[in-house]
Amino acid sequence: MSGETTGRDFDDLAWSKSSYSAGDGGECVEVAAGSGVVCVRDSKDKASALVSLTPGAWAEFVGFAARHTA
Repeated sequence: MSGETTGRDFDDLAWSKSSYSAGDGGECVEVAAGSGVVCVRDSKDKASALVSLTPGAWAEFVGFAARHTA
């Protein structure tokens, strides 16, 4: 993980939300693939800091989350 990123313009990325998102403004994150990174941000506060991860770190996180569902 490379940490939080601020001050860069990531609006031109193709952001997407989970199909599980209700779309009612609840808790959700958006994800976008950049050049060599995967960016994650709060869908309710798009202007705040985001987290950028290597594609490998993102894949590990998604795998972990899939194995540890409630």
